[in-house]
Amino acid sequence: MACLKMGLTPHEALAAVTINAAWAIGQQQHCGSLEPGKRADLLVLDVRNYEEIPHWLGEKPVRSVVLSGQLQ
Repeated sequence: MACLKMGLTPHEALAAVTINAAWAIGQQQHCGSLEPGKRADLLVLDVRNYEEIPHWLGEKPVRSVVLSGQLQ
């Protein structure tokens, strides 16, 4: 939605909902990026690269979900 309505690039939108969001709530040491020791909550999407994500608005490209490092 941020790409289509607000003019953000896919890279900017992804940063906004990951590392920038973690910094905004003071949780950058625990989440927001994929690093050893950080909580691993993530989606595995069925897209070729992150730039395709905005084109899937309204669809369900989720292949799998990982919460706290565990495949759901």
